Amino acid sequence: MAQAGQLKRELGIFGAVMMGLGSIVGTGIFVSVGIGAGIAGPAVLLAIALAAVVASCNGISSAQLAANHPVSGGTYEYGYRYLNPRLGFIAGWLFLLAKSASAATAALGFSGYVLDALNADTGVWLVPLALATVILLTMIVLGGLRRSNLANTLIVSLTLLALAAFVAVGLTRIDAANFSPFFAQDETGTLPALLHATALMFVAYTGYGRVATLGEEVRDPRRTVPRAVIATLIVTMLLYMSVAFVSVGVLGAPGLAQATAETSAPLEAAAATYGVPPVHWLVTIGAMTAMLGVLLNLILGLSRVLLAMGRRGDMPPAVARLNTSATTPFVAVIIMGIVIGGLVLIGNVRTTWSFSAFTVLMYYSLTNLSALRLKPDERLFSPMISVAGLVGCLFLAFWVQPEIWLIGLILIAVGLVWQSFARSRWLMA
Repeated sequence: MAQAGQLKRELGIFGAVMMGLGSIVGTGIFVSVGIGAGIAGPAVLLAIALAAVVASCNGISSAQLAANHPVSGGTYEYGYRYLNPRLGFIAGWLFLLAKSASAATAALGFSGYVLDALNADTGVWLVPLALATVILLTMIVLGGLRRSNLANTLIVSLTLLALAAFVAVGLTRIDAANFSPFFAQDETGTLPALLHATALMFVAYTGYGRVATLGEEVRDPRRTVPRAVIATLIVTMLLYMSVAFVSVGVLGAPGLAQATAETSAPLEAAAATYGVPPVHWLVTIGAMTAMLGVLLNLILGLSRVLLAMGRRGDMPPAVARLNTSATTPFVAVIIMGIVIGGLVLIGNVRTTWSFSAFTVLMYYSLTNLSALRLKPDERLFSPMISVAGLVGCLFLAFWVQPEIWLIGLILIAVGLVWQSFARSRWLMA
């Protein structure tokens, strides 16, 4: 039974894995493969593998922390508990910045796929449909985690079916010539291009942290969270490698990059070459459901981090209010829905992916740093895994465009100024 002010524990391993997959398998796999191919060529396959290694280290660190400290808030809470208030706040601030923009991107992506399928005018309807989608999913999240979990399971199931069909049919249409030359030949050089692509592909894995941010709502968290995170990562890595192999083999890296630039739908472009209309439509529908799943899970995760920040006085205390059944932080959900809707109204988040790469990599640097502070009896895995994750995140973060990480550092400074104001106003009240 939940204590006063605490959320109920309603998720088991299957539900937690489906939440993780719903957060990961979305905008990333349907868009990022084309972005990565445009930078690294067929070596995007290697970039996916390298990103998976870093993501696995981060996932294990997140799992250990969530198992020992199962409350909503993820690395925001871990930073406070194992590091210091400044670093804890930075983690929460980075999460809100990165994922709010990602949620708006998912809403706009969903809207674009729908309008393209209907041959409707995107210039007129793109933003209104995206905004309506944000409102609808915000209302679903307000209904509580059990209803959200059911909707998420349906969404993820359809998405996985679409990707399975894409891979199964595509394997018979691969042209080996599309993998040569394997590394991109451009002015940046092979290694910088590979590392840049790896940093961007890392973002496509980051949804596994949603299991940790829901730690307060998971049954038997010390057992459930680590298993759910690891299972989620294994399924995702296998899926991403399969989809990338087929995509490059069918359309070629230049074709994928061109499709991404023109329509933001590289997998749809690849499926269109199959000559099998049901698969083409299934991939299109799968992309739509995937982006709905990402948006749903981002609203869930963002509201839980905002809830945690309100509890600590880093945000107004009102955001920590729960509904009468203690299943939803309704004020936080409404606020994040408004924030995401505001970003949708801008309608221009083309730099979001790179910005998310920097902010998310910095966020998980703090996750690994927190995991290194666990006591020996709290550890489930070797501390060297967290060391590898920390080094990998910090290294990759600065391979995105310089202007992106400079803006990120400036926004971190802005956040610290806000924290000083917030804590003097609400924590001392």
